[in-house]
Amino acid sequence: MPADPATDISAIDAAILAGGLGTRVAGVLGDVPKVLAPVGDRVFLDHLLDRLAAQGIRRVVLCLGHGAAAVEAHLRRHPRRDLEISCSVEAEPLGTAGAIAHARALLTSDPVLVLNGDTLIELDLAAFLRAYRAGGGGIAIVCALMPGDRYGRVEIDAAGRVARFREKAPGDAAPGWTSAGVYLLDRATLAAIAALGRGSLERDLLERCPPGSIHAFRATGGFIDIGTPQTLAAARRGLDGAAGRRGRR
Repeated sequence: MPADPATDISAIDAAILAGGLGTRVAGVLGDVPKVLAPVGDRVFLDHLLDRLAAQGIRRVVLCLGHGAAAVEAHLRRHPRRDLEISCSVEAEPLGTAGAIAHARALLTSDPVLVLNGDTLIELDLAAFLRAYRAGGGGIAIVCALMPGDRYGRVEIDAAGRVARFREKAPGDAAPGWTSAGVYLLDRATLAAIAALGRGSLERDLLERCPPGSIHAFRATGGFIDIGTPQTLAAARRGLDGAAGRRGRR
C-alpha cells in the first residue's frame, strides 16, 4: 500500500541546527561541540539520530559551525546505514536562520523538519506532520510544557495558533508552553529565511510573523535540553535511565 503523503515522514528532510558555540556548557565540555556531549556510552547526536531514524526520517542535514570537524570525524567513525547524512558547514557564525539559509540547497522536501541539536522531545512526528498539513501548512512549531522562569513562553490561542512569543519571566515557575525547538517549514518560509541570510530563526522570523499565522503543536512527552551544565547533567541521568530500562526488558 502506498504511503500516506500526509504522514509519510520518510519523504521529509530533517535539518539539525548544531553549529552554536555552546558557551554556557564550555566549562563542562571544553571545545567539544554540544552535539558530541557524552551521554552514557554515546554522544547526544547519536541519541537524536536514533530517535529520528526510529520514526522514519531517512535524510538528515547537519548544520554545523563550531566544532564541525569533530562532528564530521565522529560520523566517519560511526557511519549509519539507516540515514543519509549531509553536512552544511558555516565558515562564520550565521545564527540559526543563517544556518538554514546556508543549507538550503541541500533541503529538497516540502516541508522541511528543523530541530535544535541540543534538545530532545518525545514526539510523534507523523502526528505532527498530519496536524501541519491539516492546518494548511506554512509554519508549525512544537511546544512543550515547561516552567516559565527557565524558558520563554508561547501563548496559544483557541484555534491552536501562536498568539505571541513572550520572554521568560524570572520568578514565574508556573508551567507554560514553550518552544521545543522543532519546526516544520514550507518552501516559502525557507525562501524568506534565505532572504535574511543570517540571524535568529525565532527572533528574526517567527516572532515577527502575524498572530495566528503559526500552528502550535502541543507535545506532552519528556523534554531534554543540554544547553546548560545543569540541564546537561539532568539529560545524562534521564537518558542513562532510559537506556537501562530498555536493557532490562
